[in-house]
Amino acid sequence: MQPPGRAPVPPDGGWGWAVVFGAFVSIGFAYAFPKGLAIFFKEIQDFFGTSYSEVAWISSIMLATTYGAGPISSILVNRYGSRPVVMFGGLLCGVGMISAAFCTSILQLYICVGFITGLGLALNLQPSVIIIGKYFLKRRPIANGLAMAGSPVMLCTLAPLNQFLFENFGWRGSFLILGAILLNCCVAGALFRPIGAATTSAKNQDALTGKITEDAMEMGNPKNVPMENKTEEGGKDCCEKINQYLDFSLFKHRGFLIYLIGNVLMFLGFFAPIVFLAPYAKHTGIDEYSAAFLLSILAIVDMVARPTTGIIANSKWVRPRIQYFFSFAIAFNGACHLLCPLASSYKGLVVYSSFFGLAFGMVCAMLFETLMDLVGAARFTSAVGLVTIAECCTILLGPPIGGTLIDTFGDYKYMFIKCGAVMVLAGTFLFIMNYYNYCMLAKEEKEKKTKEEDPKSVRTENEGRNNWNKDTTQVEPELEPLREEQEGVKKEINGTNEV
Repeated sequence: MQPPGRAPVPPDGGWGWAVVFGAFVSIGFAYAFPKGLAIFFKEIQDFFGTSYSEVAWISSIMLATTYGAGPISSILVNRYGSRPVVMFGGLLCGVGMISAAFCTSILQLYICVGFITGLGLALNLQPSVIIIGKYFLKRRPIANGLAMAGSPVMLCTLAPLNQFLFENFGWRGSFLILGAILLNCCVAGALFRPIGAATTSAKNQDALTGKITEDAMEMGNPKNVPMENKTEEGGKDCCEKINQYLDFSLFKHRGFLIYLIGNVLMFLGFFAPIVFLAPYAKHTGIDEYSAAFLLSILAIVDMVARPTTGIIANSKWVRPRIQYFFSFAIAFNGACHLLCPLASSYKGLVVYSSFFGLAFGMVCAMLFETLMDLVGAARFTSAVGLVTIAECCTILLGPPIGGTLIDTFGDYKYMFIKCGAVMVLAGTFLFIMNYYNYCMLAKEEKEKKTKEEDPKSVRTENEGRNNWNKDTTQVEPELEPLREEQEGVKKEINGTNEV
């Protein structure tokens, strides 16, 4: 039995693999679904008579809501656990897409697809990532890699499926069917069994409740607690409740701040190339099925890249310096986008999609693992919530900025160049700052060891303690009258009490 008050030890297997499968499904929908909807964008644009940038807001709002609702998801997970949050999120996804099938304006699509479905995906993403950290420790990079592989598997399936649904049922009928498919997130959430449940016996709970009740009755007497202390304790309780759900002290954590700045910059160019890959292929004269197949190629390579990256990241050579590996993956992703305009034929786009899938899978496999490496499993829930709400601004702006560049210049290459330049810059920033962080950590660790091993500092501490004892002994005779007076007062009090 797990001792009360102590965090359960991650089992690193067992039911954890069922949890990984549930996370595979939930994370797969959360990441792949906004990208898969790009198949319908050209038709929705023609139906409502909108521009590229206006239609791109659908995916942007959905992605931004998925990330921006991170703190809400973290709070709900801390309060209710991962299982009910994911099941409720799956229900929201289904309701959002079914409602979208009856929309009569682009604004209504923003609300139903963007906000409602995006919020449902947020309630799927965060709990899935968090619960893996509770079930795994030694095998965590591998478990994260397998769970994150759900995104390319779902994308590989959704891209041709969406094209098939559109041709047979139109975009409205497709949205109805997709809403029903998203309800499978509720089934995935049912697999998220709480770890370490029922660690305290009912008898111990009753005894603890009784003790707390007695203490509360004693402390609840207004004569016993000064008013100033009550006010101070009330303020402390409020701050403690906020910090219980979101640990704002992370903003003093050097590694967390480096990760946050680098990722906020990265997401400005992370999703736009996927959103516009199929429309770009159609723009160059490629047929619809071949354009959708590019997303499948990207997803197949991504599918292999994520677990492979997890295995490499878990090796003894990479894991101690995993932040460098993550920085390289981001810069490699940006380099692929910079070279994309050179791919003028379908074969060139197939090559680009393959390298893009490799780079994208590498980044996604390490996205949360690197954060947990920096802040630890205990603060990871709060860290995810704070990071995602900061990232949602650039996620929201990325695709519409790309759409604006396309509308302005009538060419997709400027969108790819913008995304590539931003990601290369983000990767370079993270590499340099992580080198600085590793150097500072090594220096701080060296100073700590030196302080612990230096005999002079220990000797000085002992001398100070001895001098304090001597001073106390010398002062004792001067305190004798006061001591006698206190004893007299005690006798009087005892005498009064006895009467």
